[in-house]
Amino acid sequence: MGEGGAKADLQLDCECKCDLSGRGGTTEQGAGISKGDDILYELNMQNKFEEEEEAAEVFIVDGSVDWRGRPAVRANSGTWIAGIIILLNQGLATLAFFGVGVNLVLLLTRVLDQTNADAANNVSRWTGTVYLFSLVGAFLSDSYWGRYKACTVFQVIFAMGLGSLSLSTYLFLIRPKGCGKESIQCWEHSRLEIAMFYISIYLIALGYGGYQPNIATFGADQFDGGHSKERNSKVAFFSYFYLALNLGSLISNTILGYFEDGGLWDVGFWVSTGAAFAALVLFLVGTPRYRNFQLRGNPFSRFCQVLVAASLKCRVKVPPNGEGLCGMEDKDSNQTGHRKILHTEGFRCLDKAAVVSSRDLEDKINGAVYSRWRVCPIIQVEEVKCVIRLIPVWLCTIMYSVVFTQMASLFVEQGAAMKTTIFNFRIPPASMSSFDILSVAFVIFLYRRVINPFLRRLKQFRSKGLTELDRMGIGLVIAVMAMVSAGIVECYRLKYAEQGFTSSLSIFWQVPQYAMIGASEVFMYVGQLEFFNAQTPDGLKSFGSALCMTSMSLGNYVSNLIVSIVMSITSDNDKPGWIPGNLNKGHLDRFYFLLAILATLDLVVYIACAKWYSCVHLQGKSEENDETGTLQV
Repeated sequence: MGEGGAKADLQLDCECKCDLSGRGGTTEQGAGISKGDDILYELNMQNKFEEEEEAAEVFIVDGSVDWRGRPAVRANSGTWIAGIIILLNQGLATLAFFGVGVNLVLLLTRVLDQTNADAANNVSRWTGTVYLFSLVGAFLSDSYWGRYKACTVFQVIFAMGLGSLSLSTYLFLIRPKGCGKESIQCWEHSRLEIAMFYISIYLIALGYGGYQPNIATFGADQFDGGHSKERNSKVAFFSYFYLALNLGSLISNTILGYFEDGGLWDVGFWVSTGAAFAALVLFLVGTPRYRNFQLRGNPFSRFCQVLVAASLKCRVKVPPNGEGLCGMEDKDSNQTGHRKILHTEGFRCLDKAAVVSSRDLEDKINGAVYSRWRVCPIIQVEEVKCVIRLIPVWLCTIMYSVVFTQMASLFVEQGAAMKTTIFNFRIPPASMSSFDILSVAFVIFLYRRVINPFLRRLKQFRSKGLTELDRMGIGLVIAVMAMVSAGIVECYRLKYAEQGFTSSLSIFWQVPQYAMIGASEVFMYVGQLEFFNAQTPDGLKSFGSALCMTSMSLGNYVSNLIVSIVMSITSDNDKPGWIPGNLNKGHLDRFYFLLAILATLDLVVYIACAKWYSCVHLQGKSEENDETGTLQV
């Protein structure tokens, strides 16, 4: 409970005492109370309020504990000391991950001799699996392990996968030595060698995927949302978290990308392995400083209990205004200190789970305890409503991820078919994503230091400036512009195409599309992280971050599906199709324009869903609830 909740409880306490003493009644009832007693009473209440405020400054009142399980002390835990450790950990882990991911499409085409379409689909499937594993990590974290243990275990798996990939690449993938360049062909590989490669990269997918949603939420846990100063730091943390992610990938896209593009794949992978182990050690060093939250049990069973209880009472009428619904205390919430969700009128069919029937009353009279499969507290029902309201908005973010995933696949293949030399220096096509990262850093600074302060001064915007839903919509608009830009560049690339596989058009013409993808990320992905973290119940914060990553996962699978459908339709009658091995014979521009059209349609649906969305309201958090807002269009 934050300061607002403490004041509300104090006011209620005062009102109760006033009624008991007779001050709220007639003059005759209060005649026995002297003026001195009034002054003494007010002084006692003031002292009590000051003691509660002082206690809130010493101990965290949101239920967080230290590494020994004791109530967390504000001065000795969390805040930016723990936050910076987590940001550095995120930067190193991202460096390690993108040291593999950024050039994976080129590794598949040059070392494993796959076609462009097959390589793009394999990268999409692998990337999708990475983010799909985020649901596994979130489930284990919220249900059994806790975020600290989940982060530790999945980082160990991540480091093991990188070590296995580095070793297998060094021993038998890069043969003859130096192969993997455009000019040197690798030997064929046995099924066992290819199997070792795929086991390694999917271990990396499991480790990084399970770790990622938990580290984002664990970092946010280090700041108390009920404390005025720490609440502002918590909002800022998500921007800096995404900035750390991109700065880590900047090194991968430049230095490691340069080595790997030159055939030194094993060197790049060994550096990634070292970075992963360094990230793990750094994370463990910060253990005494972290704030942790107690577990609430399996969220899946809590959801099922509400659905089963509501279905069993499908013919029961819900009382008007929510009166008479089961308001019994949720023991899980009380024990962990999680905030309570206020009752809402939407999805009234689920409120039936909280209706106490005559049979339930008879069981209660006979000494039996309410079964959660028949009667659920209204708090538990509201948790289910929160997740259901998030689903339409979440579905609309998948198409953005389809656009975003092109940067790691088709953008790289497009760049490889352009002029990549300047003053006899060859620019690795994958390193062009550095402009995406620089754009992210610039737009984060511009938004936090210029745009947001300016919007907060305008009367027509709320004190928070743009809401998370506003920013996600802006991200979709910029993503459409990025696809149009990529399509125009491809038109000109084909115009200046030379014999063979390349074009005389410089690779630097790709800068606008990368820069616009970076700008869209700041609005979409940072907005998503804040939105899902704020709009999920306290016991499901990792699940909220996993929703963001799962949209990326499904985006990669949808991209894979779209590529397959497009190739099957456009490659009939011995035609090369839109995305052939030789892009000079295809029409990649048409594919980019198709994605722009699909993203535009998705934007229209998103606006409707965002306008419909109703924000979660937490007890004692009126200021925070007011600032979350809905879409302001």
